[in-house]
Amino acid sequence: MSRYCIIIPTFNNGGTVAGVVERALKVCTDVIVVNDGSTDNTVSGLCGSDITLLTHERNKGKGKALKTGLEYAARNGFSHAVTIDADGQHFPEDIPALIRVADEHPDRIIVGCRNLTSENMPRQNTFANRFSNFWFRLQTAQKVDDTQSGFRVYPLDALHGMGLLTARYEAELELLVFAAWNGVRIETVPVRVWYAPAGERVSHFRPFWDFFRISVLNTLLCFGALLYGVPAALVRKIKRKSHD
Repeated sequence: MSRYCIIIPTFNNGGTVAGVVERALKVCTDVIVVNDGSTDNTVSGLCGSDITLLTHERNKGKGKALKTGLEYAARNGFSHAVTIDADGQHFPEDIPALIRVADEHPDRIIVGCRNLTSENMPRQNTFANRFSNFWFRLQTAQKVDDTQSGFRVYPLDALHGMGLLTARYEAELELLVFAAWNGVRIETVPVRVWYAPAGERVSHFRPFWDFFRISVLNTLLCFGALLYGVPAALVRKIKRKSHD
């Protein structure tokens, strides 16, 4: 039987994380918050919440925070982890929609896809996402319309490449690529998204440097696809034919 938890990585989201946690607890009683070295009131705002709080003493990046949460969930008997951002852009009320699909396909990663054409979607996010979507399809032969979405359900025993994860935003792309190379299928579910007005938005996305890192990663993953991804897919295909 599947056992779900919710993982919320956070860094200086004192104005939003408590609300996200409160809404998430209405969906699932097992909520894990990974405080990635916050220096604001993030932790004090969570006092009294019935959650598991994991803390990095210094900021290590979203990728490392996700790894900490996913490894904790796997060690503690959860079969699936729902990941959701702490900045309030995702709706925890949409989690049941993702879980329904995960129950139908328990061995697949479920990605909550945002509407990239929505009026308030930051332009740099839209460009980076479409850029990653293109390369992801080239590297894996799978089509995902929102490879940058942090709103996902992971089957914990199907994750690959955890030891290779980079520290920042690109880690979420890595998780998808490594999983696809190892035969994991990816399902998508439309989800709502909300972005605060520009003056109120708290974002740690650095348009130039994070796009540069994603570009370098995609170059490396293209080589990885040739050296590992494509050969692994051929081996799986041959094995399936031999069993038929």
